[in-house]
Amino acid sequence: MNALNEVTVYLVQTVIGIYLLIMLMRFVLQLSLADFYNPVSQFLVRATNPLVVPLRRILPARGRFDAASFVLATLIQLVGIIALLLMNGFSLPGVSLLLAWSVVAVAGLLVKIYLFALFGMIILSWVAPGTSHPAAHLLLQITEPVMAPFRRLLPPMGGMDFSPILLLILINILSIILRNVAVGIGLHPALVMGI
Repeated sequence: MNALNEVTVYLVQTVIGIYLLIMLMRFVLQLSLADFYNPVSQFLVRATNPLVVPLRRILPARGRFDAASFVLATLIQLVGIIALLLMNGFSLPGVSLLLAWSVVAVAGLLVKIYLFALFGMIILSWVAPGTSHPAAHLLLQITEPVMAPFRRLLPPMGGMDFSPILLLILINILSIILRNVAVGIGLHPALVMGI
């Protein structure tokens, strides 16, 4: 592979990856009922509205589940996989396998988003507890719905909240399962983010 081709592949992978991340973040915002007036949320909504709004006419949101954003994230991942395979000179597998790869990749990235959000909240609780920064507020809104069940299982002890440890264990278990599913269906990690 020559340098120009390698740079082109890198740029395509980066652009698709960033937009995929933005689309999945919109899905997570809806899933956690985050404040859509937050400046970070507003950016994500503006960046994804051109694709989400038309698709919502066909796939309306059902409560917290934003089907349009999830389907679009899967399609963006599918386009990314196809682009990388073609740019690297590989033939395309069947449609069902491409769709399976895309769904597993999106699920893997979704798990990673929660992993990084959890780490972000842990670090902020040490470095800047009680901060009013919009990004910190958004991280709290994203992580709180998934942390609440673990807090019921393991309430704070001596002023320390150990529930993130349980969530971290679950996230790692999900990552292991998704990695094994990816290997089982022949998904190469270089084609996707999050696996």
